[in-house]
Amino acid sequence: MHLSSLLLCLSLGALVKCEHTPSHWEDLSGSFCGEKRQSPIDIVTSHVETDSNLHNFTFVNFTSQHVIKSIVNNGHTVKCKLEENEVEVSGGGLDGVYSTIQFHFHWGDTEHHPGSEHTTNGHRYPMEMHIVSLKKGLAVQQAVNDSEGIAVLGFFINATEDEDLSEPWSMLTSYLTNVEDTGVNMSGNISINDLIGNVDLTKFYRYMGSLTTPSCNEAVVWTVFQEPINVNKKLIERFPMKTGLTNVYRPPQALNGRQVFASPATPLPPSHPWCYDDHCEHNPSHWHLLPQSHCAGKRQSPIDIKTQSVVVDEHLDDFTYTQFDNKHAIKYITNTGHTVKCVLKDGLVEVSGGGLGYVYSTLQVHFHWGTASHDSGGSEHVVDSHRYPMEMHIVNKRKDLSLKEAVQTPDGLAVLGFFIEATDGTKSSGDSGHEQTHPTPKPTSDMTAWKTLTSYLSAIQNTSSQVEVTKEISIDDLLGNVNRSAYYRYNGSLTTPSCNEAVVWTVFKESIRVDQNLMMMFPTEAGYHNVFRPAQPLHSRKIYSTPSASSTPGPIILSLLLACLCAFFM
Repeated sequence: MHLSSLLLCLSLGALVKCEHTPSHWEDLSGSFCGEKRQSPIDIVTSHVETDSNLHNFTFVNFTSQHVIKSIVNNGHTVKCKLEENEVEVSGGGLDGVYSTIQFHFHWGDTEHHPGSEHTTNGHRYPMEMHIVSLKKGLAVQQAVNDSEGIAVLGFFINATEDEDLSEPWSMLTSYLTNVEDTGVNMSGNISINDLIGNVDLTKFYRYMGSLTTPSCNEAVVWTVFQEPINVNKKLIERFPMKTGLTNVYRPPQALNGRQVFASPATPLPPSHPWCYDDHCEHNPSHWHLLPQSHCAGKRQSPIDIKTQSVVVDEHLDDFTYTQFDNKHAIKYITNTGHTVKCVLKDGLVEVSGGGLGYVYSTLQVHFHWGTASHDSGGSEHVVDSHRYPMEMHIVNKRKDLSLKEAVQTPDGLAVLGFFIEATDGTKSSGDSGHEQTHPTPKPTSDMTAWKTLTSYLSAIQNTSSQVEVTKEISIDDLLGNVNRSAYYRYNGSLTTPSCNEAVVWTVFKESIRVDQNLMMMFPTEAGYHNVFRPAQPLHSRKIYSTPSASSTPGPIILSLLLACLCAFFM
């Protein structure tokens, strides 16, 4: 996209005019073109994730036929300037209102050399239109220095063979000229919507990127609409023919770990299904074959915690819990198809201390369980080969990182893992089948909280269903008086694909004790069983313990949180 009039070469064909072709843009003075958040990109739809927050846009004066002020050939593209403070865009997951200032185009040379900047699954369209907007209240120089200062709407343009020469596009192309830097007033009645046509504006991709011309400032929130604008190929050919400009596009840039998202209305190809048993192709033993999988790494979770080999670490002090007592922190509960997940309100709950080194924002809580049998084991972590009936994971992200950054950082995530077992009787339900050495006559937490939580399960029996939490319930209520000062610590991974090795695991030694009937509601209401990953090899990792670790390891906890985190990404 073009915001500067800086002289640059947009194609190898322009090599005779200047030496700075796209591969050399990073050498220009003040350039950001060699950084890690560059545009355009190739959108690989199989790697795109749906974001439920990408709601519909609100467009102001996109239908007005009097806002396009002039059209100019600036030597690098054709740019249509708009009347100031007349056109706006908001919604669509944008953070605020943006003032639309211009739109411009990118193209190739002929129908055999297409020229869109973005590509989808390697496919390049003949043209691309960019509608450029600045965050309202910012000047151009302020906007290019703000990571979300600019919002660009990108539209692919597809060439058609039909004889219908669209009147708006015919009128627009009638103003094209090879005379550079001379604006021509637009006297025709054309609106932005006239050019967009019948494109479904609810279907779009979103990612964070940059300007696509020098200085390539990384200041752009990109929206690329899935459906192309259909324009007769004869009208498309007018752009290179009448302007004398060819191949005015930058090649796709490296994604560098960025995630591309899609609006809920955007159809995506079927994702590679994974499961915990043999009812799908990719069960745990085949997770490493999934695209972008880290499941065969050397730092995988969960693990079997061998208590005789743990190392006491004096630095593992008490945690600081912020808003864990907030009875309105849980926003909604959802059935992901792999777990039950409680999603928290943004920026409210935090955890620090405990040797973590950073403040972490709490994102969600989820669970792992076995079957509806009273002697079933379903925890992910095991202690001395003993599996507990259930495990709860409290998933936290480093506060100074985005979620995309956190899953790529060795300590980007911190998961607090708590074992859960039954209160009734002295038998410890689990796959080890051995009796506990200590009775558990009383629950460690108030059963009112667990009754409240499980009362929502009947409303989310279908996969992807969710229910808003309106009753009072806090994380502290669920944990009760369980000992949070004694725990194990090791470095591991998410326990579900793609098993990113980004988790600092905390597994608490004492288990939460919950009424057996309430525990059984998880497999019964969700309708699936044995949602846990088997223990993974420790390799050369060490497991650390709080100083009290040398005592009898009660129902130790585990931080196997991320297994459910997987659900978080779905």
